[in-house]
Amino acid sequence: MILYSGLQVNCAANDSFDSLALAIYGDEKYAADLMNANPALCGMTVFNGGEKVLLPVLDVPGNSEEAMLANTIAPWK
Repeated sequence: MILYSGLQVNCAANDSFDSLALAIYGDEKYAADLMNANPALCGMTVFNGGEKVLLPVLDVPGNSEEAMLANTIAPWK
């Protein structure tokens, strides 16, 4: 079962599932998850612009709030 985040992305011309996965989740390997969450758009390899892609909730390593905060705190604290 796909868990949706409630967020969506408005695609720009020449965006693809690969480029969105890289920009949003940090790795192209999540393109398949985006495709599974948006089956109506799977026939498009490159978007025309204006398509709305629903974002699924994914467990992305290193994308937790603690990991993001760790990058902003000085190492000696």
